[in-house]
Amino acid sequence: MQDEAKYWYLHDHQLFSILSREENRALCLIPKFKTVKKSEIIYFSHDEKQRLYTVKSGTLKIITSDENGNETVKEILRSGDLFGQYTFDEEDNANRDEFAVAISDKVVLCSFTVEDFEAILNKNPQLAIRYTKLVGFKIKRITNNYTNLMFKDVKTRFALFLKDWALKEGNGQAKDVKLKNYLTHNDIAGLICSTRQTVTLLFNELKTKGLIDYSRSEIIVFDPLKLG
Repeated sequence: MQDEAKYWYLHDHQLFSILSREENRALCLIPKFKTVKKSEIIYFSHDEKQRLYTVKSGTLKIITSDENGNETVKEILRSGDLFGQYTFDEEDNANRDEFAVAISDKVVLCSFTVEDFEAILNKNPQLAIRYTKLVGFKIKRITNNYTNLMFKDVKTRFALFLKDWALKEGNGQAKDVKLKNYLTHNDIAGLICSTRQTVTLLFNELKTKGLIDYSRSEIIVFDPLKLG
């Protein structure tokens, strides 16, 4: 990636937008920029050299694996999101077994080593405050997801998942939102803590009610606000 492209990526990112032109240009020399194709693995939580990642464009999924090798989709990430070693807690990372996989045709990433990013935050107090807020929002989102799993039934969780997906990727559309269907029913089941069979039944139920239409390649949400 050319230096000018790196500069505009950092300048437009919600985390780095508070920096001056000179600070952003100096910052361009530090991170690593990478483009990956669909299905490529981006990182493993147990990699020796831990990094903090930000998503420039594209969509990816974070997958966790248990001791028996069973894999579950934990989170879907899009442009502007953070992942990797974002808490700077090495012990927390050691206790996780997860990896990231690109699910859109192309994902563009910017990443920093933990040491480099900590040094950047120490030199830029305003950036440190902004970063703390973004991590706080991410943790709050994760907490809300767990709350939904505990206190809402599976039908409600599924409807809220589709609503959130449509609102995030609908580009401001209020009606007839078309979503590229890059998640399997098994992926969605992992995200809402259900089973593939139940997800299939819920898709068919919403289609029968006239709230959605779907195929293997596309989901159409006719009115996201009617989903819950």
